[in-house]
Amino acid sequence: MAALGWLTPRRRSATARSVLAGEASAEAARKSSQEATEVSAVEPEFPVLGDEQAAAFFDLDNTVMQGAALFHFGRGLYKRKFFETRDLAKFAWQQAWFRLAGVEDPEHMQDARDSALSIVKGHRVAELTSIGEEIYDEYMAERIWPGTRALAQAHLDAGQKVWLVTAAPVEIAQVISRRLGLTGALGTVAESVDGVYTGKLVGEPLHGPAKAEAVRALASAEGLDLSRCAAYSDSHNDIPMLSLVGHPYAINPDTKLRKHARKLDWRLRDYRTGRKAAKVGIPAAAGVGAVAGGTAAAIALHRRRR
Repeated sequence: MAALGWLTPRRRSATARSVLAGEASAEAARKSSQEATEVSAVEPEFPVLGDEQAAAFFDLDNTVMQGAALFHFGRGLYKRKFFETRDLAKFAWQQAWFRLAGVEDPEHMQDARDSALSIVKGHRVAELTSIGEEIYDEYMAERIWPGTRALAQAHLDAGQKVWLVTAAPVEIAQVISRRLGLTGALGTVAESVDGVYTGKLVGEPLHGPAKAEAVRALASAEGLDLSRCAAYSDSHNDIPMLSLVGHPYAINPDTKLRKHARKLDWRLRDYRTGRKAAKVGIPAAAGVGAVAGGTAAAIALHRRRR
């Protein structure tokens, strides 16, 4: 039986080393708890409940919604025979090139802008707004990112205003904003006279630096403190807007924005799936049809104008 003595538990007194280990463990636990309390005190929950000088500004395309609003609007217009099938081919090529290269060609953008304006020229604003309501139900509603929608709702629940800021036509942006229960929208304004589009823009597309200027102007009018506001975008083109606020978020970021956000320690959120989507910024599950039919509005009637 003596040989089995090693199986019997022995009473051992605490050695100096075990006492030291116990004290160190207790101190680490106490310090960790203290640090957590300090962090909580320094970084309150965001968004801050009841902060009326704070608001949130959300880019639309690939931030709030998978794909681009103008792409989906174009699909709806094509369905309603606003332009012909032959116009889709050129658009599909340009859009695929842009998505893969991640570079905006000024000539392509000018062509797209002119074509889009040609489509709406002579149509009533009320008509396009009504069609926009239908197209939202057909193509856009199911493409809203739930994660980004939850972020916007958090600001609304905190009593803050939430604005869309997009290069898409303001009428489309307003439809989407209204459907999502947001405060309003800033978008590209097409000139109209007596409720009819003239085929011209008021100023320029709300893109890049223009977004920042729009946010700055709105903040001034609304009495907002931009250091307490938040902005959300997927594109490096929106760095000017993101840099305006105290709480910038990179949502589904392209490569350049991801790099910039990490460098400046901005918050990142990615609601896409698939490595390819994360690398080149193409919405996961985006099909050829969405690319080909999506923003045909941006290139339609190009040949017809000739």
